[in-house]
Parts: sequence; C-alpha cells; structure tokens
Amino acid sequence: MNNYSLPLALAASLAFPAMASAADPGKTPRIVVSGEGESALKPDIALLSLSVMREAKTARAALDANNDAMAAVIAAMKAAGIAERDLQTAGIQINPRYNYTNKADGSQEAELVAYQVTNTLSVRVRDIDKTGDILDKAVTLGVNQGGGISFTNENPSTALTEARKKAVADAIAKARTLAEAAGASVGRVLEITDQTFSPRPMPVSAKAFDAGRAAVPIENGENTYNVQVNVTFELK
Repeated sequence: MNNYSLPLALAASLAFPAMASAADPGKTPRIVVSGEGESALKPDIALLSLSVMREAKTARAALDANNDAMAAVIAAMKAAGIAERDLQTAGIQINPRYNYTNKADGSQEAELVAYQVTNTLSVRVRDIDKTGDILDKAVTLGVNQGGGISFTNENPSTALTEARKKAVADAIAKARTLAEAAGASVGRVLEITDQTFSPRPMPVSAKAFDAGRAAVPIENGENTYNVQVNVTFELK
C-alpha cells in the first residue's frame, strides 16, 4: 500500500466561558480543533510521461530522427488501445551540445558538436493492467528518457467522502475531550474548513528498462486520500 500521508500538525485552541465573557461579553465562547481522516482506493488510471531524445549534427537532422521515433511510439500507443484524447504532447526541446576545451590562458573554448531534440508524451492508460506492456513497447520503439508514472482515480469522490466523515468524527472526539477536561461541553458547529491531500506521482527511469525482457512489472497498490478539517464549535 502506497501511503502518501503528509505530516499534519494537530492544534487546538480553547476559549473558556469566564475568560471570554470577561474579555468580550458579546462573543460566543468557542473551541477550534483539527481532525484527520483517510481512505484508500484502488487506482483505475495510470499516467505516464515518456520522452524520446535524439542527437545529430544539425537541428534539422535531430528533429527528423526524433519525429520518426515518436511517431512510432504514438502509433504503438494507439494500437494498444490508447485513445487520442489520452495522448498529449507535453513539450519539445531543441538544445545545442558543446564540447569545452581548456586553453593555456585559463579560458575555455566551446565547440558545437551536436543538437539534441527531446519530445515528451503524456499518456493516460485507462486499462491499468496494460501499463507494463505499454512501457515495454515504448522503450523498445525508442523512448530513452523517463519522466514519471503515477496512479490515480477517475472518480475519487467516494474515498474523499469517507475521509471527510472520518476527519469530522476525529475533530468532534477531540473537541469533546478538551471541553470535558476544562469542565465545559461542546455545542453547535460554527465553522468548518477542509483541506485534501492527493497521492503523489512516483518517478520511473527508462534506463532501468531492458528492451529484451518481458513486460515491465508494475504494482499499482492503492491510493490513500487524506483530508484535514478545522472545525469551530460553540463552547457551553
């Protein structure tokens, strides 16, 4: 299970009735607490970032070589069942490459030796069981730089709803504990705010793939969605 929990500070502030009335007779005594909740959900979409880099003496030659390689990759993605709406070019870079030699006076002389063209393709894999095969095909066809892989959910609302309920229940329990310790009781809810934390992408390197082996082994695990709420209660 991949748990992407972030460290969250638990803070509570308590306003005592006697102190509140002395400071401001018209202000409702209140208590502010935070609560946390989480819920796990098996992912149903894989997001891939695949890059092709080609190098040649001229920018034109490098671009042509890159175009041929990326066209083969895109064709393979479509043949594997990836829809056009799930393929998107994320960026194209053309960079000169120099060799530097040290001169007797301590300076350096730059010599232009080649041009590098990198084309990055974002792929959304909806049949998550095909992820390993798709990665293997992409590397075989010329992908030689890996951007990243992440697993997500098309509709995480069920998990988020469950996490929010757990977070509110956690806040209520904390408020009651603090209020009872102070000899008071918890009243109605005055304000609620929430903050959601989604799973983070996991990096993957194309250099780790062997084009001669079977499909890349992929474990998608579960996504854990975390919610933090801040709740203000009336203090009685």
